[in-house]
Amino acid sequence: MFLLTISIFLGLGQPRNPKGKRKGPGRPGTLAPGPHQLPLDLVSRAKPYARMEEYERNLAEMVTQLRNSSEPARRKCEVNLQLWLSNKRSLSPWGYSINHDPSRIPADLPEARCLCLGCVNPFTMQEDRSMVSVPVFSQVPVRRRLCPLPPRTGPCRQRAVMETIAVGCTCIF
Repeated sequence: MFLLTISIFLGLGQPRNPKGKRKGPGRPGTLAPGPHQLPLDLVSRAKPYARMEEYERNLAEMVTQLRNSSEPARRKCEVNLQLWLSNKRSLSPWGYSINHDPSRIPADLPEARCLCLGCVNPFTMQEDRSMVSVPVFSQVPVRRRLCPLPPRTGPCRQRAVMETIAVGCTCIF
C-alpha cells in the first residue's frame, strides 16, 4: 500500500511522453502571444504594413518632440535622478540628435549621442574617466529611395534595408 501511494504521488502510473516531445498541439496550431490568441499564419497575413506604418509614425512623433523640446541641446555629463527618462538616469547618460538623410524613409531618425567621455560614478555622482561611455547600436528598418541618376528619367523605387543607428549609451571598463 505504501509503495502504491508513493507511485501515485510521483506519477509513476501516468503515461509519459517520449523525451523531447511536448504535450499539446504541434506547430500548425501555434497561437500568437497576447489576449487575442490568433493563429500565427493569420497574424502574418493580416495587413503586413500596419506595423511598419505604426513604427514610422512613432519615429516621426519622437523627432517632432526633439524639435519642439524646450530643453537646450547641451552636452552636460550629469545624472538627473528626478527624471523618469532612462537616458538621463543612466550612469552613461545620452541625449538625442536628429539623423537626417533625404534618400531615406523616414528621412529623420532620432540618434543617441553619449554626454560623457567617462561614466558617472554612482557613489560620488561625478564623471569617472577610468571607465568609458560608448554608444549602443541597433539595426532599424528603413526604406531607401532609389531614383535614376541624371540624364536618365523614370520613377523612383524603394528598397527596405536595415540601418545601424545609436540607440543609447552604456559604460564599459
